[in-house]
Amino acid sequence: MQLELAADYLVMAAWLAYLKSSLLLPRQPEEEPDPEEMALRLQLRLERLAAMRECGARLMARDRLGRDVFARGAPEGLAVQRKAMWQAELYDLISAYGRINARTRPVMHVVADRQVMTLEAALERVSMLVGSRVDWSAIETFLPEGSERLRRSALASSFLAVLELARQGKVELRQAAPFAPLLIRQPA
Repeated sequence: MQLELAADYLVMAAWLAYLKSSLLLPRQPEEEPDPEEMALRLQLRLERLAAMRECGARLMARDRLGRDVFARGAPEGLAVQRKAMWQAELYDLISAYGRINARTRPVMHVVADRQVMTLEAALERVSMLVGSRVDWSAIETFLPEGSERLRRSALASSFLAVLELARQGKVELRQAAPFAPLLIRQPA
């Protein structure tokens, strides 16, 4: 250890003598670098050397296998024997099968058949009834008799049909005020 310490002191003394001579002697900018820059480089190298020595000392201070820590001997061959004891009733088996079958079966969505009046049927009905009427008639008189759901669908479809016929010029529309009954007749 004394030899390493003496070598470190010798290197440090040589660097310090070199730096001191660089500061005292006139320098030529083309040949040598700036002495302040060299001093900064030396300081960074010394800090790096100190960090390396500290890491080396920490590594050497750790426990060593065979000296401070000993490896475990041959592993013990303990065998674990497992034996499952299943108890299930017929109901449990059938319900488990049903749950698995329900998970894998594709879902079928069935739309209930609803009573609606299509736009084409409303166009035919309004065209036929407008030809038989001479005076203004409310749109409700063109609706077919039926349940409330069919009546709402028929009103919406008949309204669209009347608008389409008015666009084509086959009927005339009149409404006295907002939300008043919509009156329809054949053009004169």
